[in-house]
Amino acid sequence: MTITQNYLERLELNQLSELAKFVVEENFNHHCENVTEKEIIEDTQEIYDEELNYFKDSEIFVAKDFSGNIQGSIRVIKWDYKTKLPLQKIFNIDPLSYSYSEKGSSVWHIGRFATKKDVKDKTLFRKLMVCAIAPICEQKHGVVFAECDSKLLRIMKLMGIKAEVIGESINYLGSETIPVAMNYNGLQEFYYNNKALVTSHSIDKMSNQTFQNKQYQYYAC
Repeated sequence: MTITQNYLERLELNQLSELAKFVVEENFNHHCENVTEKEIIEDTQEIYDEELNYFKDSEIFVAKDFSGNIQGSIRVIKWDYKTKLPLQKIFNIDPLSYSYSEKGSSVWHIGRFATKKDVKDKTLFRKLMVCAIAPICEQKHGVVFAECDSKLLRIMKLMGIKAEVIGESINYLGSETIPVAMNYNGLQEFYYNNKALVTSHSIDKMSNQTFQNKQYQYYAC
């Protein structure tokens, strides 16, 4: 019998290389067939370096099987208004030019969403997304940016997540990638319909310095 259940945990600094390798390999598994080893190594190093730079201001959530293999990942950054976000580097879009990015409103970025191509857990996407959008939905203000694969964007809309496209798509990590913005009004329906999937006991208690004083929590079923 195959065990398909996964558990969630926050990723620690010494696991960033594991995350980078997983994200790159799964993106190419989903979208490309002919990829060289050199491309994988270069993209993995690039993602590792980026996430190392973001780590102090981010939380990374992963779902693992009971052998400890990553099955899915997602990362959320609380922007410090100084570090360049992927939105700026990839699309040259200023986050503060968006109408919901007014002074005093927190700005977030979600990225590194990836799942195993053959993953059996049908709720995995929803669990990871709940983890990432919790700070926005519990505080009921702020804006969150992301760069979404076109297929993922369609799935998000079907699940009730309202995302506004804010730029032209490009090819990134092997797929058509679209910059989007979301706020509480566009996320609340999905969040409150799915937050019971993530319990306070299902997430490892380790937390980096960024979110120790956070105003949100993960709810038990």
